[in-house]
Amino acid sequence: MDIRRRQLNQILALSAFSAIVPFRGFAQAAEPVAGGTLNLLVQPEPPTLVTLAHTAGPTTRVSGKVTEGLLAYGLDFKPIPQLATEWHISDDGLEYSFKLREGVKWHDGREFTSEDVAFSILALKEVHPRGRATFSSVKEVATPDPHTAIIRLAKPAPYLIGALQASESPIVPKHVYDGSKDLAGHTNGRAPIGTGPFIFREWAVGSHIILDRNPDYWDKSKPYLDRIVIKFIPDASARLAALETGEVDIAPDTPVSLSEIDRLKASATLAVDDRGNDYSPTVYRIEFNLANDYFKHDKVRQAVAHAIDRQKIADIAFYGYAVPAPSPISPFLKAFYNTEVPIYAHDPAKAEQLLDEAGFPRGADGIRFEVPHDVMPYGDTYTRIGNYLRDALSKIGVNVNLRGQDVPTWLKRVYTDRDFAFVTNGMGNTFDPTIGVQRLYWSKNFKKGVPFSNGSGYNNPEIDAIFEQAAVENDRAKRVELFNRMQVIIARDLPDITLVSFRQLTIFNKKVQDHTVVADGLSGSLSSAYILKNA
Repeated sequence: MDIRRRQLNQILALSAFSAIVPFRGFAQAAEPVAGGTLNLLVQPEPPTLVTLAHTAGPTTRVSGKVTEGLLAYGLDFKPIPQLATEWHISDDGLEYSFKLREGVKWHDGREFTSEDVAFSILALKEVHPRGRATFSSVKEVATPDPHTAIIRLAKPAPYLIGALQASESPIVPKHVYDGSKDLAGHTNGRAPIGTGPFIFREWAVGSHIILDRNPDYWDKSKPYLDRIVIKFIPDASARLAALETGEVDIAPDTPVSLSEIDRLKASATLAVDDRGNDYSPTVYRIEFNLANDYFKHDKVRQAVAHAIDRQKIADIAFYGYAVPAPSPISPFLKAFYNTEVPIYAHDPAKAEQLLDEAGFPRGADGIRFEVPHDVMPYGDTYTRIGNYLRDALSKIGVNVNLRGQDVPTWLKRVYTDRDFAFVTNGMGNTFDPTIGVQRLYWSKNFKKGVPFSNGSGYNNPEIDAIFEQAAVENDRAKRVELFNRMQVIIARDLPDITLVSFRQLTIFNKKVQDHTVVADGLSGSLSSAYILKNA
């Protein structure tokens, strides 16, 4: 193992700043321009339009424009008032008090009150995939008056204050949901009523969603746009054409092939931006099945780590738009990333030595053993990673057979049947390691049938104790120290190998201004966005 801190930092610096330069082309208008329709591409089509019980990416892109949160977060991660204007956390971390905005109305004309906040927080605790953990310590939400909500906890939850924006923890109307036994399937998910800057008008399934300007929005000068039309275009080539012809004005989540990005950056009308993705940076990782006859051996996993070159993966699979990442925590999540994590240097000779020591010598045909690699069916990036791994491991005598399947089959094979050797997947770190990283290594998250959790079957009591302590530690410095230790131990045990971190890219027409002003980018409200005239 080789600690190459200086080299790593150089790679990070070059990769992070040379790939994308945020657009600064057209001069900013002196004042935002009111009016116009913004055509926003969201792909694939969302299953529902409210994130109360869903974390699907397309749903997050729609929900926050209609339904708001207590807070938003700037690109610097600092909280911004939304439905809450003031907040206070008690010294013991067991009480979160919020002063709520007055004069806010739901789109059906009813008054927004603290009862809506109490209902929403308890509903998120019950039905939201991450909210079950985020709000697990909530014992009550007090409502001493219509404009005060107090969240009381049974034990500290230091990450909670970072989870209150609209796309993660929406505040929904109690009077609409009250009495429903199916919050996840409620009709409000198809025709939402919110407090946000845009009012739901239409969802033509398979085609588009229409959101219109809320004339009674609490921020009286906003929104500037008259309408947002959210379009669905399944084919990547058609998405590219829609952007180039102006049928679509803006599209998040890298909507076209990465091979097209350099050409689009040279466009006279289009620009590319990577901001607004640090609320949940993605890491791509090899995940081993620790019950596999080969990968249960430490030295075999170490050999794989020495056989791969992260920079080549960034270049080949991501066309240079990714950053080498040796830790479970993305380098983009700077507050928790450990720059001193041990790194396995690219060293095929060392990999061969380790495989010999593990008792897997080359046979007469030069092959040590053969394993399948189940390619995650979420796009061609995973196929390119699989092809690279097959080639890299063949050089150390390991034959890799790539297996392709549809999403349901892949999920069942990996998380239910446990019929796999190793896979590659992309996982969102989210805004805090307790929410986004713990699920991958905590032994209590090893549950058959539960997707995107501890797929390796990793069980280390020391790691469990670190995560459990960090989840209730109010001292920020102590939490950072705990997560630093965790990253070093994971690098030693290698239940997985983190490869790269990737910021999704937004492609937009240069006439669209102020579209990315919060940490979750186009999942924000777009209340500040406007369109330059005659651009």
